[in-house]
Amino acid sequence: MAKTNTAETNDFFKPDYFKVPDFGQFQADFNRWVSDFSKSFANGKAPTVDMETLFASQRKNFEAFQSANQLAFDGVKAVAARQAELAREAVEQFSSLAKELSAPASVEEKLVKQAEVAKSAFEQAVTTMREMNETLTKSNTQAINVVSKRVADSFDEVKTAFAKTAKK
Repeated sequence: MAKTNTAETNDFFKPDYFKVPDFGQFQADFNRWVSDFSKSFANGKAPTVDMETLFASQRKNFEAFQSANQLAFDGVKAVAARQAELAREAVEQFSSLAKELSAPASVEEKLVKQAEVAKSAFEQAVTTMREMNETLTKSNTQAINVVSKRVADSFDEVKTAFAKTAKK
């Protein structure tokens, strides 16, 4: 016997499906937040922050991100320049190889030459991939180091800005 779509088998009719949010809990959370916020204005004084220190910190953040971006861009630019150089070398090698293979020689000699060229090309490709990987890894590591140092310094500066106003 097939199950029918009844109130017992359908999730739509289960009481938990229509749970209403607890607005009392929302109100309690809001009241707690307002109470915590209002403590900041004790004795009728609004909290102050050393804005000059915060602005200086933001300028340093901008400079750090700009520096990190430049480091990453320089890495990509170096890889692109190397790829252009490799493409030029490949065209020269192909031209030289075409002349060598078109010269009269036995089939065996041509096959040996092709095997040598294929092996050399493979080894060069692996070496080039490693070189480009190292270049990109180095530039990305430098960029990440700049950003992570700046983030740590930024937290210290914000803490200092708030500490200066607390002492006043």
